[in-house]
Amino acid sequence: MKKYLFLPLLFLASLLHAQSLEGAWKMTHQNGKEMTDAEYIKIYQDDYFAFGAKQVSDNHFLGAGGGPFRYEGGNYSETLDFYTMKPEWVGNTSEFKLDWVSEDKIVISTEANGSSMIEIWERISSDTDDLTRNWVITGRKRGEEISRSTPGARRTIKILSGGRFQWVAFNSETAEFSGTGGGTYTAKDGKYVENITFFSRDDSRVGASLSFDYEVIDGEWHHSGLSSTGNPIYEIWTPYSIGYPGAKK
Repeated sequence: MKKYLFLPLLFLASLLHAQSLEGAWKMTHQNGKEMTDAEYIKIYQDDYFAFGAKQVSDNHFLGAGGGPFRYEGGNYSETLDFYTMKPEWVGNTSEFKLDWVSEDKIVISTEANGSSMIEIWERISSDTDDLTRNWVITGRKRGEEISRSTPGARRTIKILSGGRFQWVAFNSETAEFSGTGGGTYTAKDGKYVENITFFSRDDSRVGASLSFDYEVIDGEWHHSGLSSTGNPIYEIWTPYSIGYPGAKK
């Protein structure tokens, strides 16, 4: 009897895992059109999402958006902390319908003002590692001095999940957007390597690979090495839910 009770529990656990959005996703179709000219990558982690988009032909940056999301019982909503396409939408919450085609494919759709939007997203990966989390920068080290700060409306986040990363600097009150970049990464044995696939400030940086040292100390990510401009950096990143007072608890 115990064997037969165990099997339904395994099925339930599998079903719950299948409906987790955490990880990295790629949009394959929008309103029935296959996405061949543009690449949209979206990361979900710790009740937060971020996406970055570029042209495939020349890596030209197209836009980015993100903020808290909520998914419960088939109901899906996004609240925008930043959105480069329409900054006036920052602060708004939008409701969507989310349907699972399979464990690694979803359809997000909505209808508003007589028009509809249908997007198909396929999961790239749900792999995790030491740094899988949504982070916010709270400290920097210069020489032997460490300066700490409490992020407010103006903040810099870095979301990592499914082997993808994206950093974003923005102000959620003024809708000011300072920059973003992202791509693939690895984090193993104290070495963190970023491979840039999009960068809002300089398309020519796409394809660059940057290597850093990292250590997680008391739950915070200590990150050191050379920046994309070649300058030495030492950053301290705190889990977003702890470091940013306005985060959803």
